[in-house]
Order: sequence, then C-alpha cells, then structure tokens
Amino acid sequence: MATTPAPHPQAPPKPTWDPRDPVRPLLRPTIRIRLTLLYGGMFLIAGILLLSIIYVFTAQAVTHNLTQLPFKVVTGKVQPTTSWCELPVQGTGEQLNAAVSACLKYQQDKALDDLLRRSLFALLGLSVIAFAFGYAMAGRVLSPLGRITRTARQVAGSDLARRIELDGPDDELKELADTFDEMLDRLERAFTAQQRFVANASHELRTPLAINRTLLEVHLSDPGAPVELQQLGKTLLATNERSEQLVEGLLLLARSDNQIVERKPVDLAEVAERAVDQVHAEAEAKGVEIRGERAPVVVQGNGVLLERIALNLLQNAVRYNLPEDGWVEVTTEAQHGQAVLVVSNTGPVVPAYEIDNLFEPFRRLRQERTGSDKGVGLGLSIARSVARAHGGRISAEPREGGGLVMRVTLPI
Repeated sequence: MATTPAPHPQAPPKPTWDPRDPVRPLLRPTIRIRLTLLYGGMFLIAGILLLSIIYVFTAQAVTHNLTQLPFKVVTGKVQPTTSWCELPVQGTGEQLNAAVSACLKYQQDKALDDLLRRSLFALLGLSVIAFAFGYAMAGRVLSPLGRITRTARQVAGSDLARRIELDGPDDELKELADTFDEMLDRLERAFTAQQRFVANASHELRTPLAINRTLLEVHLSDPGAPVELQQLGKTLLATNERSEQLVEGLLLLARSDNQIVERKPVDLAEVAERAVDQVHAEAEAKGVEIRGERAPVVVQGNGVLLERIALNLLQNAVRYNLPEDGWVEVTTEAQHGQAVLVVSNTGPVVPAYEIDNLFEPFRRLRQERTGSDKGVGLGLSIARSVARAHGGRISAEPREGGGLVMRVTLPI
C-alpha cells in the first residue's frame, strides 16, 4: 500500500528587522520591552485604582464629618481672614451659620483637589521608578537569553568551539542553554567529519587523476606512437581533465558552503578584471565581445573565492551565447551600501521557470545531467555558495531578447 509522504516542516518566519540597522533594533518589540511594559503597566493600573479608592474614601469621610457644624452661631461679629470666604461682618445667627458652612465646603473641595494633585505627582514619580526597576529586573532575568544569542552569533561566524556553559538554577533557561550546547557538540562533530572527508577526498581523488594525466602525456609525447593511439590518448586526456575539473568543483563547493573566517579588503572591480583576462581568449575564439564599466568598490572577503564567482559567471556567459555578434557586459558598482557585480549576456531565450534550476548542481537549461563540453554543471552552484559564505546573494533573471542578467550583491 502506498503511503503518503509526510509534509515538509515549514521554515520559521524570518525577522522583519535588520540587525545591522543601528536604530531599528532599539525600537523592535523585544521581550525585555514587553516585560517592562507589562510590569510597569500593571503597577500603573494598580496605582490608579488605589488612588481612586483613597480619594473616594477621603471624600466620603470629609463630607460625612463636615456636613453639619459642631457649633451654632447665635449672635456676634465675624472678621474674615481670607478673600475666598465671604462672611457677613454682622448678621443673624442663621446667616452666619450658612456662611460658615459655605466656607467649610469650599475648604473641603480645595483640600481634596490638593490631595489629588499631590497624589498624581507621587504616582507619576513612582511609575517612573517602577518602569526603570522593571526594565532592570527584566534585563537581569533575560541576561541568559542574551548570552545564548551572543554565542549563537559567534557560532554563525564558524566558531563552532564556543559554548554557552550557563550556570545558575536548574530552570527553563538553563535547560535551553544545555540543549543548545548539545546541539553545538553534534554540529562541531559533523563539520569536523566533513572537513576530514573533504581533505581525504582531495588527496584520494586528485592523486590517481594526476597519475593518469602524467601517463597519458608521456604516451602522447612519443613521436612513434600510432595515430589511433594518439587520438585515443587525447580523448582520454580530455576525459581525465574533465574529471579533474569535476573533483575541484565538488571540493570547492564543499568548502565554500562555510562562512569566511579570514576576510581582507578586496576590490570587486579588480576581481572582475582578472576574470575578464582569463576568459578573453575564449571569448575572442567564439566571437563574443566583453564590455562594461567597472567602478572600484571594496568588500571584505576572500579574493580567490570572489574571483571564482566572477570567472564562473563569465565562462557561462561566453559559452552560452549567440553563435555570432554576441556580447557580455560586466559592471561593478556600489548601490545602497552594497557592492554589486552584474554580468549580462546575449544568448538563447531562458524561460523564467528554469532560473532556479540553473543554480542546482549538475543542472543545466533543459538538461538533467552533465553531457556537453561547456562545463561540469557546478559553476552557478559554486557561485551561489561563495556568495552566501560572504553574506551576499546571487540572483538571475531572463534578459529581454535572450540571455541572462546575473546580479551578485555583497555587503561592503
């Protein structure tokens, strides 16, 4: 019975903020900010409720106690001491009692307003202190997460030897840190095994191919060898050279998938010029014109690997071109704080749905496996891996009228 394959898990959503932006990370809704707002908001709401209750109780107590005067004025003279209390200098008892009640009511309202104003100022000050205290406490509670994040960034720079080694109580954060350390151990073992395999494969695969090439060249140098044997030797030598290119491409593809640890300033225009010089003879033989302006733009990376990107793109642009009157345009420039290398060429019309397949190993346009003399099918795969290792990206789009426009974007 046929079983339905399990669906592939979806990748987690990417962050909508750029960590290299000096302003945006300060404004993004971090857990620390959310906890600060939560704790400070709860304190503010509790303070407002407490202030309202105290105000209501105070108003009720004052109103209840001062509703009736504890004395009664029968007769006499009154001399006011304030401008807001208007008392008759002389009058009947009822007039004096009414005037005194009005003055006390006004003084009661004034006392409540003063209480409310002072309480609001006190609440405002305590709220500032509460938010600051909550921010500090949230930072202390979340400091292990910051340590985990810093270690993850160092690991992203190919420093797999780093570990969190979080100490403290055996809580959820320590469990997360220990799990992350175990994952790093497995990753380090896997990458070490991969590097060991690449080193062994480099020796085991290159040596017999080099021996075969030497033997074939020795036999071909014999002037007395039959013509049929020389033709067979040339065919085998071309096949051996193709195998060497395939091995070199596979090893370079395996190495370039990692991040570049040692970076140096590299002029992308100079890299493009060296690549143009290497394919100039092949372009002339095929009648392809190479043109374009290359402005100096310096990036941080490995010059040899960056030259490999330009060389692979140029070789593809020359080989997959028009039979006659073809051209390749190579430009370098700085755009929006990034270095851009653009290689566009004339050639056959490329369907848009075939673009993604071109970057897969051993894939070509309308071909599944390698089967021509134009390469081994690893050029664009290597270019994409090298671009990713430098923190950049490579994209392609069909050119109107035929051909492709390859764009490599690298951080400056």
